[in-house]
Amino acid sequence: MQVEAPRRPAADYIEAVQTDVTANMRAILIDWLVEVAEEYKLVADTLYLTVSYVDRFLSANPLGRNKLQLLGVAAMLIASKYEEISPPHVEDFCYITDNTYTRQELLTMESDILKLLNFEIGSPTIKTFLRRFTRSGPEDKKRSSLLLEFMGSYLAELSLLDYSCLWFLPSVVAASSLFLARLTIGPDTNPWGKEMHKLTGYKASELKDCIIAIHDLQLSRKGPSLPAIRDKYKQHRFKCVSMLLPPVEIPALYFQDLTE
Repeated sequence: MQVEAPRRPAADYIEAVQTDVTANMRAILIDWLVEVAEEYKLVADTLYLTVSYVDRFLSANPLGRNKLQLLGVAAMLIASKYEEISPPHVEDFCYITDNTYTRQELLTMESDILKLLNFEIGSPTIKTFLRRFTRSGPEDKKRSSLLLEFMGSYLAELSLLDYSCLWFLPSVVAASSLFLARLTIGPDTNPWGKEMHKLTGYKASELKDCIIAIHDLQLSRKGPSLPAIRDKYKQHRFKCVSMLLPPVEIPALYFQDLTE
């Protein structure tokens, strides 16, 4: 977890750096990138790295809204080369934008991103931590581990849409997504105890703000109503987890630390 901080985007870049890009535009871009990742059957890590590159670029470089989609596909091109066995070609990413951008424009943006990132493109993402937490959880052998994995992935992807979630470390978002996944699947059981604290390094009280933020996204109480992630996780291959809802209110008891 020590390597999370150096490659984090700024949590306030839209207010501090951008003049033409808004949080809502960012959310719309990410919603579309989810669809692109589905279209080209990209692994989840590619999507998370793409969003990380977009946020890190925008943290340091003002961009016109007419170039936001170009930034998104160029970031996904880089992430695909890093994560995929057979990444899509440059032409595929031009095609997916209805050829709004030329091959040269895409390659130029790719170069600009790599230079700004100083070629530091391997960063731990929310997915990195979620995978580790989910597969190491000792208590979850009693539950459907696959259902838990899909639910955690769904909630973690929802967090990508919310600009305010940049305030939280990826490991915090991953742990909070797992807390809510466990709560949704077993609402009558405290989702966090000694084992989960030991596994993730976080007490429930330390995750509270992030859990509440993702809970509000899950219940559509905040954030734009963008369909791509919900529709993706309505599919049977993901056990229709986006159709499962958690309790409307999280019991205060669940945020008390039961680790002593």
